[in-house]
Amino acid sequence: MNPPLRNASDAIAWLSAQGIRRVEVVFADLTSVARGKVMDTASFVQALGAKLPALLLGLTVTGGEPPDVFKRIFPPSFPDMALQPDWRTLVRCPLARVPTATVICDLDARFTAADGHADYDVAELSPRQLLQSTLARLQAAGYQALVAPELEFFLVHPQRNGQGGLQVAHGMSAPVPHIESSHDLASAETAQTFVPFFDDLWAACETQAIPISGYGHESATGQYEVNFNPGEPLAQADAVFRFKRLTREIARRHGCMATFMAKPYLNEPGTGMHWHASLSDGAGRNAFIADDDSTHPRMAHFIGGWQASAPGAMALLAPYAHSYLRIARPDASPANADWGHDDRTVAFRIPQSSPSQRRLEHRLPGGDANPYLTLALMLGTGLVGMQQRIAPSPARGTSSAPTAPLPQNLEDALAALENCPLLGEVFGAGFIELYAMVKRHELSEQAADADFALRHLLGRS
Repeated sequence: MNPPLRNASDAIAWLSAQGIRRVEVVFADLTSVARGKVMDTASFVQALGAKLPALLLGLTVTGGEPPDVFKRIFPPSFPDMALQPDWRTLVRCPLARVPTATVICDLDARFTAADGHADYDVAELSPRQLLQSTLARLQAAGYQALVAPELEFFLVHPQRNGQGGLQVAHGMSAPVPHIESSHDLASAETAQTFVPFFDDLWAACETQAIPISGYGHESATGQYEVNFNPGEPLAQADAVFRFKRLTREIARRHGCMATFMAKPYLNEPGTGMHWHASLSDGAGRNAFIADDDSTHPRMAHFIGGWQASAPGAMALLAPYAHSYLRIARPDASPANADWGHDDRTVAFRIPQSSPSQRRLEHRLPGGDANPYLTLALMLGTGLVGMQQRIAPSPARGTSSAPTAPLPQNLEDALAALENCPLLGEVFGAGFIELYAMVKRHELSEQAADADFALRHLLGRS
């Protein structure tokens, strides 16, 4: 594995040494769809980036354009924004026949809203840069975070069955395919029948420095989970962004589809993207642990920040109307903002661990959530919780008083997002306004399309 590139000169030398003929420049939009373009290497080296319309940050998952974004945020002249490569993310594309590299970009543009009410810096609307701003605030407070995701997804066949649902993908390890006819939780034999897919996926992850550590069959039919080694938050969000793209494309090449949509089967558990997070202080010590190895109060305050923001946070962690089907079964996904020790039914779990490994698990994000916004939310609200010393509710099992239930639909979650001062502090008013516009337009699109989830989320979320 080559060391990360530091600057444009390093990148140009690497492109030449690798014989790269094309470069893909991309960024993650609000829905975490990868948007960008492919350039020949000479053009890329000359431009050291690309330009695209800033409006790309205001699209729905279908590519729809909410009319209000032209009035309140983006000028109707479609101004450009510059895609500026983060050279640390320049890696080879493992799936292209022609030698191709791919690089994740930050965005640069400034403009005045069409109605003149505000000036915008596009960095304040970009999910990746919002995460970077959160990390800067965390560092200024004297902390660093390590995070590790657990990503769930389903392998399905693209055709529908007679009931209008999806068919579980058949195993592909032999001429006679394995047919999964019942729940195979943790079945090594069933997972083995998909070794050709997972071998290709693992190799692609190694090429792009995606730190996966293992995989296994999850609790639903056709559902798998991939685990990541802990890492720095921005790099981990980049890795998840890339992992989902690779997973979907490699599955297609093996004759099935991989989907991260929240609820492919109404009678099965849904798709989660759980995150483990720990903090260290300036001396490298676990910030959730006191000198005597007891739990430090800042861990409770971190949970307090998560709880205080949870209703509005669901607009980001369950970003589509379809996403709320996932929390309809509380046994499979948390339906309130409880916390507890070694309890997988709560939203915020403290896993069993030694004091030096003490961490929190955030179990609310769905597999369809944007990883940059998810981490910005988790770390930003946790930091505010520590700074404001927000006390959480009693842990699950220590009190009979339940935590307030979470929103059961996207519209309620968006209203909670718009009225949550804590989330306003983390994300800023401009981003929240844009996000709400995009999501409400998606709701109107879904209202006109009974097959919206299968048509638009199956292969994109």
